[in-house]
Amino acid sequence: MWKIKQIFDGDYGCEELKPGEDPKLSVTLISDDGKEKYVQATDKWLTEKGLDVGSVWPEE
Repeated sequence: MWKIKQIFDGDYGCEELKPGEDPKLSVTLISDDGKEKYVQATDKWLTEKGLDVGSVWPEE
């Protein structure tokens, strides 16, 4: 099982988004045995899923 350890908004406005494209956030996940991995997701997707720091990452 993976949980969200940290959510980082790395968008500093340096890259232009395409029309209708949502900015990506970097999400650090941590497993029960202490392994870490990094994924990207949009704030909109995280909000729709009700995810925040400490939430269990959905396996899709």
